[in-house]
Amino acid sequence: MDTKSNAGVLQKSGIKTQEMVLCALFTSLIAVGAFIKIPVPVVPFTLQFLFTMMAGLLLGGRLGAFSVLAYIVIGLAGLPVFAEGGGIGYILKPSFGYIIGFMAASYVTGRIANQMKAPSYIRLLAANFMGLVIVYVCGMVYYYLIANFVTDTLIGIWPLFLYCFILAVPGDIMLCILSAVLAKKLIPIVSRMQR
Repeated sequence: MDTKSNAGVLQKSGIKTQEMVLCALFTSLIAVGAFIKIPVPVVPFTLQFLFTMMAGLLLGGRLGAFSVLAYIVIGLAGLPVFAEGGGIGYILKPSFGYIIGFMAASYVTGRIANQMKAPSYIRLLAANFMGLVIVYVCGMVYYYLIANFVTDTLIGIWPLFLYCFILAVPGDIMLCILSAVLAKKLIPIVSRMQR
């Protein structure tokens, strides 16, 4: 396929070249974020959540979710981009629900934040907290179902809530605040790039 044909396909899909580059950038950042572990007591956390929220805030809901979807497809295809490897078998890991949640959260976060041309810190923070709720609901429900009905590792509601929410959420709350601050500064720059 020649260059003119490629340009025609891109125009028909409604995705500009700059947007594709930004999606690829965020897909890469999410993959790298899986391996940047911040050691905090009890539950260390990664930067995947930060980059999935930033994808939604900066690229909008559709492109943000597309970036996360590309990350998921690459991981399920076998590249070890998830925190514990990759491959289609990763679907059976209880933690895969959080990855699904990242895609849904990136979409919702982007939709909420980008209803205005220059969203306020409050709107960005509210979008991030909505994304946080989505990630944890998807993650915890999936974790419970896989652990109890597929892998027979059995986890009760209280241990699930303790280890998968109470101990893990403080770090992600800090990432919500950080991403709102970063997005406020970066949204005008990315908007100019997408024109």
